[in-house]
Amino acid sequence: MESKQTLALLAMAMATTAVEVLTLDMAWGSFDDQYKDCVPDMNAKLPALNSSELQKNPLFAQAWTKATAEWQSRGSPLSPLSSPAQAIAIMAFTMDDLYREFNAAVRTAGRSRQEYRDNFHFKTLHFLLTQAWTTLRVIRGPQCHNIYWGVSRYQFKGKPGDIVRFGQFMSASESETTDKIFGNATVFQVHKCNGVGIKKFSKYPDEKKVLISPFETFEVTEVWQEVDRTRIQLYTKNLTSKYNCEWVNGDTTGDSLGRWGHPLWPIRRHRDNDNLWAWGTGTLCLWE
Repeated sequence: MESKQTLALLAMAMATTAVEVLTLDMAWGSFDDQYKDCVPDMNAKLPALNSSELQKNPLFAQAWTKATAEWQSRGSPLSPLSSPAQAIAIMAFTMDDLYREFNAAVRTAGRSRQEYRDNFHFKTLHFLLTQAWTTLRVIRGPQCHNIYWGVSRYQFKGKPGDIVRFGQFMSASESETTDKIFGNATVFQVHKCNGVGIKKFSKYPDEKKVLISPFETFEVTEVWQEVDRTRIQLYTKNLTSKYNCEWVNGDTTGDSLGRWGHPLWPIRRHRDNDNLWAWGTGTLCLWE
């Protein structure tokens, strides 16, 4: 009887620790808009868009409120970002509340235009993170270094010469030791020149994270298959997107801010001082 119970417990443990095998590719199902040449138009449309998303996506609304409070408790750091909303977007992304759900949505929202328009209710966060990434990249300039990312539940496959994307926003560590804490079924070593440091705006500044975008491409240069894990070395290539200005090109939401300027800049505060949405009431790691 005791041996049967032991076997049952072992079977349960194996089931809960099973590692799924995934193949690295270009992740064409992800939503990869870079918003080239339409940032002013997107800023004009954000108020109505965000108001709609706050109603449809309580997770986004709650996480934004928490991120705003955390950002304010840090002294509201802003420079070199263009707006408080960009800083709060990074804070929200690095918090545990919506990281998985947001990235799961990003990885599938690009399957079709209808999927993005009708079912992707993180359009505001996606735009703000993209703009924050772009701003930090320009300020930082072309600096190349190695970053690391460990995954516990998935073992990725690839071969040297493959060109791949992660197809989502992710934060990798500048320290190999630190990132192994988050998993070692697959460990990525990325030689990267486009990554931007987000320590100043992260929920966990001690982890020294670097933000990677869905539209960055990498070349697989080495793959090592070890006993209990896979190590994959990637080299940064360029930026590749299937979508551009998708919301602007077909949006019917309209503009509720008009000439008031940046829609998420807290120039005119709402009476609720815990909320940085100047025009409304905001109640907002990847496969891991």
